[in-house]
Formats: sequence, structure tokens, C-alpha cells
Amino acid sequence: MKFGYTLLYVADVEQSLAFYESAFGFARKSMHKDGDQEYGELDSGAVTLGFVSHALAGSHGLDYAETRPDGPSAAFEIAFTTPDVQAGYDRAIENGAVAVSPPKTKPWGQTVSYVRDNNGFLIEICSPMGG
Repeated sequence: MKFGYTLLYVADVEQSLAFYESAFGFARKSMHKDGDQEYGELDSGAVTLGFVSHALAGSHGLDYAETRPDGPSAAFEIAFTTPDVQAGYDRAIENGAVAVSPPKTKPWGQTVSYVRDNNGFLIEICSPMGG
């Protein structure tokens, strides 16, 4: 078994794809829309980052708390690694991410920063471990 997908349940899949394309530079892999049921994917490396509309998630009978930009962050984060954390952080902010914590070097040597995306999900922008 291997980790293949991270799926985020969002109000607007197209808007989320566009945000991640501009804020983080990911390329779109796919977008499927059938009424209000939407699903889209980005090429983010080894693990596909996907977005599922609330209507589609609901059609599976799932019960979950919706994340909102004006509410608390969900109890997880997504982390993106880059050799230039400051540039990644700045790009995200310039393209609509909300600043949470600017880049800081941690005691273990990793540089770490945090933003929130257009849906309120917490995103860590950090250097690779050991780099």
C-alpha cells in the first residue's frame, strides 16, 4: 500500500484549484463537474492533492465538519517543501493566502512557515528535513 491522495472537501473546487495553481505553482491534472458535484486534482508530487465539492462528499453519505476561511483551522495541516521557504511564503501571501506564521528556523534546523488557504486549511511551507 502507498499514500496516493489527500482530498480536501471544499465549497468551490474550481476556485480551490486556481488558488493552489497561483499560490503554490501546482499544475492541474483534472477537473470533473456534474452539476454541483465537482472533483479536481493537482500534480503536487508523489501524492495527488485533490478537491471534492461538499455536494459530492455528501453524496457518499459522509459526515464531517466543513472548514471555513473565517473559522478555526482543521486539526491537521498540509506541508509543502521548498528550498526557498521565504519565496514560497511570499508567493502564497501575494496570491491570496492568509499569513499565520512567517518563516522561522526550528531547533532541528528546518525552516518552517504557515499560511491558511482560501478555504481555511492550514498549510505549512517548509524546507526539507535535513536541508
